[in-house]
Amino acid sequence: MNSIRLVLVGLAMLITGYLLYSKFLGAKVFRLSEGYRTPAHTMEDGVDFVPTNKYVLWGHHFTSVAGAAPIIGPAVAVIWGWVPAFLWVTLGTVFFAGMHDLGALWASQRHKGQSIGTLSGRYIGARGRNLFLVVIFLLLLMVNAAFAVVISNLLISTPTAVIPTWGAILVALLVGQAIYRFNWNLPLVSVVGVAALYGLMILGDAVPLALPEEMLGVPARGWWIILLFIYAFCASLLPVWVLLQPRDYINGLQLFVGLALLYGSFLIVRPEVVAPSLRDAVPEGTPSIFPLLFVTIACGAISGFHGVVASGTSSKQLDKETDARFVGYFGAVGEGLLALGTIVATTAGFQTIQDWENIYSEWNAGGVNAFIEGGGHLMNTGLGIPTSLSATILATMAVLFAATTMDSGVRLQRLVVAEIGELAGVKLSSFWATVIAVGCALGLTFSTGLDGSGGMLIWPLFGTTNQLMAGLTLSILVIILTGLRRPTWPILIPLVFVTLMSLWAAVLQLRTLWAANNWLLLVIDVIIIVCAIWVIVEALTAIQRTRKKPQVEWADDELWPGDRQREDARV
Repeated sequence: MNSIRLVLVGLAMLITGYLLYSKFLGAKVFRLSEGYRTPAHTMEDGVDFVPTNKYVLWGHHFTSVAGAAPIIGPAVAVIWGWVPAFLWVTLGTVFFAGMHDLGALWASQRHKGQSIGTLSGRYIGARGRNLFLVVIFLLLLMVNAAFAVVISNLLISTPTAVIPTWGAILVALLVGQAIYRFNWNLPLVSVVGVAALYGLMILGDAVPLALPEEMLGVPARGWWIILLFIYAFCASLLPVWVLLQPRDYINGLQLFVGLALLYGSFLIVRPEVVAPSLRDAVPEGTPSIFPLLFVTIACGAISGFHGVVASGTSSKQLDKETDARFVGYFGAVGEGLLALGTIVATTAGFQTIQDWENIYSEWNAGGVNAFIEGGGHLMNTGLGIPTSLSATILATMAVLFAATTMDSGVRLQRLVVAEIGELAGVKLSSFWATVIAVGCALGLTFSTGLDGSGGMLIWPLFGTTNQLMAGLTLSILVIILTGLRRPTWPILIPLVFVTLMSLWAAVLQLRTLWAANNWLLLVIDVIIIVCAIWVIVEALTAIQRTRKKPQVEWADDELWPGDRQREDARV
């Protein structure tokens, strides 16, 4: 099959989803209102609660949720063939991910920007909230530790990405000042910022940098990890407009430029997809496609981490409630575009089926490197971009996305730690909450040695944990919508499917971990499964209770749903 057909069909599905389905969700399910004053205005503090231009906020949300996962997941999953990965990315983005991100963003900003964990306490109960926080904490710990390792590995394997990776921080700081202090025109800032980033990529390609293999007994990977966490620590404490927003916005734009280059290469070269549509003879040790496909590709189809970001940072910056459709749903579409590009790059970016099979000769062999190799070849062939520069562009793209996810991940974990502290009767400042968040991630990362390999220790549980988190978030939305007597089927169908696939995969994983005598992951997996099942049971009970209660109306001038009804009842 020619890849151009794959690209055009995928693009048509994603664009149609945004134009039609998201409009239906916004009008009929969530009923987005222009008149509602968002927490960014009612609770503005200049640090976390800041009214933000929807395009800038989209950049933050999109790059925070994207990370390296929509590259890694599809690049691994095509081992089963390109058809399953393609269908799950396109249909998952349209009917699952877009709705999930939009819904989490809407629910949070309608509740004073509260996190999905806090909302679980309101709608499910204290036990559900406590268990929810356990899952969220573990999920963020996995992301922060693993992405630090992924970034450090890319900086070592692609030293040409070092200058653009760290130079992007300076560009973001300048962009933030230009937008918020000097009120520069946003399109002008955007053009200058993206041009600066790609200029840094060209410079990096010409001047590769690398740390010594070892300094003070710590290998290079360990030093990169330490530097990354120092940066994430500082970034998480700064006001969002100083670094987080502009960095994410510029990174979002550079990704679209990178995707334009990649998709432009597809249009020019029109390579044949050499990978099989369905691979019958998968390498030994490859798990069954059901249910593993639906947890291997999380980001790019539906991801619980998105709900944590939407309710943790994005909801506090939403200028107008109607902006949620663009920020939330289209943010998911942007990630779907990245996942689709990854599928094409890793299935059509090789000359022959033999070349492809050499990469996909064992389970988990594909990943970022397969994306860089396949995509770099296409950009070189189609646009004449030198192979080295093509690899630099794609590697930098992956690094910057992983880094922005770390930015948001550490900030979110700081908020979760503070929330856990409050429940324990201890009020933690932002500084000390961040110290605990970073300390936990660093402790895990260096738990097996100074090379930082411990960062990947619990990563095998990410897929199932992430998807279970998505199911738990959707259960909160169903409870809220049930009380409002609004349509719940767009949420219920994805909720049932994702939850069943995730629990199935988690249970299968128990057998694998038992056979491997991996007692640490086995215990953590059991904890996650128990927490998830407990919360689901509590959610089902809450749904039944809500159905028996009178319908709740939610006026634009109410801070909480039904406030006016309760006031009328008291009178």
